[in-house]
Amino acid sequence: MVDRPFYVTTPIYYISGNPHLGHAYTSIAADVLTRFHRTRGRAFFLTGTDEHGQKVAQAAAAAGLTPQAWTDGLVDKWKALCARYDVAYDDFIRTTEPRHTDAVVKVFEQLKERGDVYLGKYEGWYCTSDETFWLEAKLIDGRCPNPECRREVQWLSEDNWFFALSKYRARLLAYYKEHPNWVRPERAYNEMLVTIETGLEDLCISRVNLDWGVPLPGGGVMYVWLDALLNYITALGWASNDEKFRAFWPANVQLIGKEIARFHTIIWPAVLWALELPAPDLVFAHGWMTVDGDKMSKSKGNVIDPFEIADRFGSDAVRYFLMREVPFGADFSISEEKVRMRHNGDLGNDLGNLVKRSLAMLARYREGKVPSTSSSAIGPRFSDLGERVAAHLQTLNFRDALEAAWELVSALNRAIDETKPWELHKAGSDEALDAILYDLCEGIRWLALLLAPFMPNKSLEIWRQLGLAGEPSGDWRAELRWGGLAAGTITQPAADPLFPRIDAGPA
Repeated sequence: MVDRPFYVTTPIYYISGNPHLGHAYTSIAADVLTRFHRTRGRAFFLTGTDEHGQKVAQAAAAAGLTPQAWTDGLVDKWKALCARYDVAYDDFIRTTEPRHTDAVVKVFEQLKERGDVYLGKYEGWYCTSDETFWLEAKLIDGRCPNPECRREVQWLSEDNWFFALSKYRARLLAYYKEHPNWVRPERAYNEMLVTIETGLEDLCISRVNLDWGVPLPGGGVMYVWLDALLNYITALGWASNDEKFRAFWPANVQLIGKEIARFHTIIWPAVLWALELPAPDLVFAHGWMTVDGDKMSKSKGNVIDPFEIADRFGSDAVRYFLMREVPFGADFSISEEKVRMRHNGDLGNDLGNLVKRSLAMLARYREGKVPSTSSSAIGPRFSDLGERVAAHLQTLNFRDALEAAWELVSALNRAIDETKPWELHKAGSDEALDAILYDLCEGIRWLALLLAPFMPNKSLEIWRQLGLAGEPSGDWRAELRWGGLAAGTITQPAADPLFPRIDAGPA
């Protein structure tokens, strides 16, 4: 039986301004997962931009542009963010593309035919900033209840189309109880379950007083959130490319920020069921990136420029920091000082010096040629390391995966300090020297493979320094067998360190 291809998505990012590091965070996590799963078979990684809605229309008007011209001018910045962090997506969808808008209309018509969409009057409160309708009971001091927003809301009275969300409440409750791990982390699961238990109102899914959106038959445009959610199936060719769609849906992992969990874990599965489609296997609502305790956001003016920090530390170092700093799902604080400490410590002192010292000794004692050996003091201790790292990645435990890999980094550094290869050379202990030199080189080969999903550029540099062809992208189940590095391989150590030390900037 052929394994099902792996399909991972990020949210499509709302294009009302420039991207920040928080957007890169989700994309990097998806890229790490995809790179790992590509070593085991087919994988498909979707990202993109959400380009409709009142907020975009207002931003475009303020700039003196049409909404389409406004979004056309911004989308390249989002693609550039992916390129700067080596995020290798398979598809980048824009909600203004005909392949998406045409399919959105088909969804609407299908839901209407099945009785899940009906015409009604919406009277209530609307937050333009969040593009969200709110019940009066949910408002806080008469303002938007979203803690990131808290802006004023406006009263709307419109004849709109509604999706019969309340009809799916019982099925949602049953699904949550039968699939307790389909929403992670646990706090997100619990919050959404309480929301469902409290009761669900039918969802207004159109706007009649707005023309920047997907036009619906009979007038009005699709509500921006439903329009955006549908990208996950329209990009796969729903209703136009059945073979591709059947190959990849349902998604294995959908990554989102925790602030949009309600849309993805209550509205989204209900819409999918109305279309007679299965829900995704996992929706993971990760935590917020904070600066001095406040969530990073454009409105607060505390964003970290993702291009500037990558220029200062290198994209691989920032990728490493974001995946290593805290368990995925938790909020965490970021600063240049914290990134610098990881760069100089974990990456420079631990990994970088390991590679430099090991290959320098190989060059000095064996003319850069990997020796043969019949013994290993390190290999047997790490026979299950690939399986452990893989298990962590399959459950999105990025930090644990890196910490497991760093056990090998520490063991190799400790082996140098304990065996003292320079003394073995001086004493003429050739067999023992060959054994430790081989272990060091083979351990570094393992690290290049294990770290490739996290740090693709530096892992490739390590691979090249070992004198290996191709890329460190093979299937770990075959590659991570101690002794895989051929004796006689000619290494090519670089003159410059992998991670040059970076001093603190001016206070």
